[in-house]
Amino acid sequence: MALTREQIAKRVAMELEDGYYVNLGIGIPTLVANYVPDGIEVMLQSENGLLGMGPYPVASEVDADMINAGKETVTAAKGAAIFNSADSFAMIRGGHVDLTVLGAFEVDQNGNIASWMIPKKLVKGMGGAMDLVAGAKNIICTMTHANKQGESKLLSECSLPLTGVGCINKVITDLALLEIKDGAFHLLERAPGVSVDEIIAKTQGKLLVTGDIPEMQFK
Repeated sequence: MALTREQIAKRVAMELEDGYYVNLGIGIPTLVANYVPDGIEVMLQSENGLLGMGPYPVASEVDADMINAGKETVTAAKGAAIFNSADSFAMIRGGHVDLTVLGAFEVDQNGNIASWMIPKKLVKGMGGAMDLVAGAKNIICTMTHANKQGESKLLSECSLPLTGVGCINKVITDLALLEIKDGAFHLLERAPGVSVDEIIAKTQGKLLVTGDIPEMQFK
């Protein structure tokens, strides 16, 4: 079975390390805040000016003035700081983010990412994506493995306008966890019940499969 959005977020959360400063992008990445593992402390950043983002609020905690970059209401963790977007981007551009988690339309085998526009469709703007992929030390991309037509989104070369070049380290899709290095996707884990053959069939870019590929385990 393909992973749900929540399961993708849970698997991303397992990549967090104690002391990390982490930027969470719009969409699936924001769900990671709900699954930070016990026993570690991380500071989650939202590019609109919140450092120390907590999980989504329950109904009694909703504050319309406390939102993330996707205009969703969030909570603030203990020790959180709120500041303007200029300071937020100074943090991002200054290389002070250990990990960025963001979505994409396409990723290719050289670590290039296309995430901000599809030609001839409404474009809302680049947002902070270009700064984030250039400024973070480590980048994980979350996405579906294929589009609604069944066409692969893990390519030999991106066809859409690029957000960043050679910057993506890992991709977690609804089918698999892959690492990008040496001009190829390296299959590390597969979603429970998903076969290696299905992943191969839905990966257009160069894919290397070494040994037995374990199913993902969720702590």
